Formats: sequence, structure tokens, C-alpha cells
Amino acid sequence: MARPTQNKALSDDQIVEMIDLLKGVDSVELKLTVPESQTRSTVVSLGMDPLDAEIRQVVFFDTPDLALNQSGVVLRARRLQGGKGDSVVKLRPVVPETLGSELRSSPSLGVEVDAMPGGFICSASMKGRLTSKQVWESVKGERQTRDLFTKEQRAFYKEHAPEGLRMSDLKVLGPITLLKLKFVPKDFDRSMVAEMWMYPNGSRLLELSTKCRPSETFQVAAESRAFLVKRGVDISGEQQTKTKTALRYFSSALKGPDAA
Repeated sequence: MARPTQNKALSDDQIVEMIDLLKGVDSVELKLTVPESQTRSTVVSLGMDPLDAEIRQVVFFDTPDLALNQSGVVLRARRLQGGKGDSVVKLRPVVPETLGSELRSSPSLGVEVDAMPGGFICSASMKGRLTSKQVWESVKGERQTRDLFTKEQRAFYKEHAPEGLRMSDLKVLGPITLLKLKFVPKDFDRSMVAEMWMYPNGSRLLELSTKCRPSETFQVAAESRAFLVKRGVDISGEQQTKTKTALRYFSSALKGPDAA
């Protein structure tokens, strides 16, 4: 399954694969990573007001060598401004047809395609509700990791995680503070989301995204691309993912400066 990396056109085979995937997903999220050097100009050109953004914190759970992520599983919890929080067990890549009908019928499960310039990936996410306090207690070591996840989430984790890797074996990776802004740009009739992730080493990652129905994917992608180009947004840069960047950073931190 194609993974978003560099900004290249999809091949014919990738387009065929994506069309097949779209038949079995619930939604599509179109994403674009903006080069860090273009962050300020992008914020200005799209008329974003940082004071309208919501402050969030994200924390991941994995081993120092990212054994969980390497098996295609991501464990994450978030603290939201205002006291709310959530957790997710995400499996990717995934082929929708391989998920059982009972699992697909769960209101906690969502199957989505994330598409970037040059690539895409399909994921299945099992979500749960928390409070910000519960997540913070886990970060401080006052609450067990498994307590952040429902029985249904833990079963989903056990089915797909490496055999023998318990939630209690995982380390806390984070938190990362970010700003999330939902807005409708001028002269564009779709809602967009901007997320600015601020990593502890001082680097930043700005991601723009918009969601659409699977049947709208190619039309919305073309319209969004045309709009961003018209506004002078650089869409030619190498694409990154927020999660992968975060996991790499914290993995290195856990291993220490002498790690190979």
C-alpha cells in the first residue's frame, strides 16, 4: 500500500489501488505538509488567526525501538483544551475487506484513507473517550497505560500488536504540544484544518487537511490543490507525517545520545 513520502504524481497502479480502497472506507482526509520555511507565509496567505486555535497535547505509547509502530499499530492519547481527552488504537496499513463485519459495525471504529501528494495509506482506528486529567496522570506515571483504553480497544490492540508485547511494557513518548485551527479560507467553500506540531527540539510541522466523502476524493483533491497553488502555498515539498516524526524523535531520546 502506497505510503505518503515525497511529492510525486500517483502511478496508474496506485490510482487503481486507491479506487479499490475507497470502496470500503468511511472517509478520506486529504493532507499536505508545508515546508517549515514556508510556515509563516502560508499562515498569512490563508488568513489563519492563531488566536482562534485550540491547544492540545498528544502522547504516544511504544517501545524505545518502536516495535509497536513497526508492526503497524499506533497507540495514542490526547489532552484537549477544556478538560476533554481521547485515546485511539490505530492499525495501518489495512485493507478494509480484511476487517470482520462485527468489528466494522462497532461505533468506535473508523476506517479512513489519508492521502498526501504522492501517496496514501488506509487505517482503522478504534477510539475511546477520556478526560484530560486521565491522560496527564498517565504521562506522570500515576495511571497505567491500559486504563486509558476500553475493553474493546484493548482487544483490538492484543489482536494486532506483536505477541507478548503488553501495554504495561510500553513507554510514554511525549507529550507534544500542538495548535489545531478549524477554518474556512476566503474564496474556498470547504472547511480546512491546520495543525502546528511543536517538537521539543524546536522544530515545527504545519499540516493542512480537509475531509471528504470517498466518492468526492479526486474532485476535492483537484480543487484543493488549485486553491492552494493560487494562494502561493508550496505543495512541492517532501511530505512528512506528524506521528512518524514524533515517534522518531522520542525513540532517539529514550535510547540516549550514545545509541547507534
